[in-house]
Amino acid sequence: MRYAYYPGCSLTRSAEPYDISAKAIAAPLGLALEEIDDWNCCGATEYISINKNAAYALVGRNLALAAQQGVSHDVVAPCSACFLNLSKVDHYMAKYPAVRDRTNAALAAGDLHYEPGSMHVRHLLDVVVEDVGYEALQTHVVRPLDGLRVAPYYGCLIVRPQWNGGGAASPERSGGGTNDPEYPMHLDRLLRTLGAEVVDFPLKTHCCGGHMTQISADTAYELIRRLLHNASEYEADLIVTACPMCQLNLDAYQGQVNRHLGTNFHLPVLYFTQMIGLAMGMAPADLGIGREAVSAAAALGKIGTRTPAAPAAAPRRKRDDKALPMPRQREEA
Repeated sequence: MRYAYYPGCSLTRSAEPYDISAKAIAAPLGLALEEIDDWNCCGATEYISINKNAAYALVGRNLALAAQQGVSHDVVAPCSACFLNLSKVDHYMAKYPAVRDRTNAALAAGDLHYEPGSMHVRHLLDVVVEDVGYEALQTHVVRPLDGLRVAPYYGCLIVRPQWNGGGAASPERSGGGTNDPEYPMHLDRLLRTLGAEVVDFPLKTHCCGGHMTQISADTAYELIRRLLHNASEYEADLIVTACPMCQLNLDAYQGQVNRHLGTNFHLPVLYFTQMIGLAMGMAPADLGIGREAVSAAAALGKIGTRTPAAPAAAPRRKRDDKALPMPRQREEA
């Protein structure tokens, strides 16, 4: 199964472990992820609110390049924000002729053109659940995640009703899953297929705050605290997500939440692709595990997995009270 692969900016930097683990599990599962040549940023979540014409052209360029490359009718985005933006632009170009014409007029400057509907935008979780399937996935499990309690965190983007059938797993194709945007179950079932004990996680589709960490620390940290508290209430060993922004907020800002609100969370946050790789018997280092801010060593020790030592922390600098609440940079592994 071949797919046009759109990694997005975060998977080349802060979410590189997601990209590493996605590529590691792809071939064994029969997925050929062929990166779109010369792809560009999707504009994340803000740009489309600032300049719609430019934002649609930015996203439309990726769709046009994917269609031109001709690898597949399916373009796969692991990042939830990228998935939403690609889906949104394809949908609105199809629905509104004026949007289509303005976007293609901008694309013409680069000798590109995109016919809406040419590409089917899908999230990587959707591809694993629907195209690989639970039964086929189970045949690859050689090291079950027995005894590991995990909280499945979908975030608020990929479970929203979509315009082109992407996002949540189809009950017909995924063997009885659910499309319910309020309480989806396809990530739950995937993790159970790997042998993990999936805890009830009522806040599984609640927002992590997105870029609110750059706007209001009080609001952002409270949103993150609620999620960490809910997973801790159900005694989860770790949180598993499918979104780079969710992983960043819950992992990199966990220390700030503890200091700001007087909590004491130590809950690792990993990607579902990393969990699949572990169950397939892959080494943690080959899945990017060990790069997370909150070490997963103790949690993964429950399944007899030793994780790489974390890199030495960078020297702490005095924080400017007027600075945005950014997580501290870490040394490269």
